[in-house]
Amino acid sequence: MIPLAIDPAGPRLGLAGAGAPALRRWEALRAAGAGESLTVFTGDPLLTAKAGAAARPGSPGAEDLARLQLLWIAGLPREDYLPLAAAARAARVLVNVEDVPELCDFHAVAELRRGDLLLTVSTGGQAPGLASLIRAQLAAWFPEVWAERVKETAACRRAWRAAGLGMAETARRIATMAQERGWLNRREMD
Repeated sequence: MIPLAIDPAGPRLGLAGAGAPALRRWEALRAAGAGESLTVFTGDPLLTAKAGAAARPGSPGAEDLARLQLLWIAGLPREDYLPLAAAARAARVLVNVEDVPELCDFHAVAELRRGDLLLTVSTGGQAPGLASLIRAQLAAWFPEVWAERVKETAACRRAWRAAGLGMAETARRIATMAQERGWLNRREMD
């Protein structure tokens, strides 16, 4: 696996699916910042209502696939997802078929968001339940206060860089700040 963090404003994203799996994926994509770049292909009334103007009825056709770069497929039966995944690949679209690792070009990670801090866990699609357990432990170790810590650190970094400090000195100051404040003390994380 090659880990990447993709700015959702860049590539053209698609979600094809129905039911709870597709709704969960839509919510995760929206939480990650997918907005106008996301098109939702569904016949599911609830997902259609949630997706609003981004919703398109049914499955993506050849023209739709030609406009996409990444496609998530969730909650569709095998007889629907197999030809859709094949058509997407033929259109040079990267595909993720939820819970079918052998059909995935990329895998969704278990994620924990604390503002701009994004912590992820991946088992390469092989043990998503284990990834979820690890994410839960990370949530205990990195509570919501980390969102503010990231903002504060980012502000300090901008000021130090504007003052002409190099990357190495900026990194050293960030490490010192975290250490002095005990942000990564083992006690705090247990």
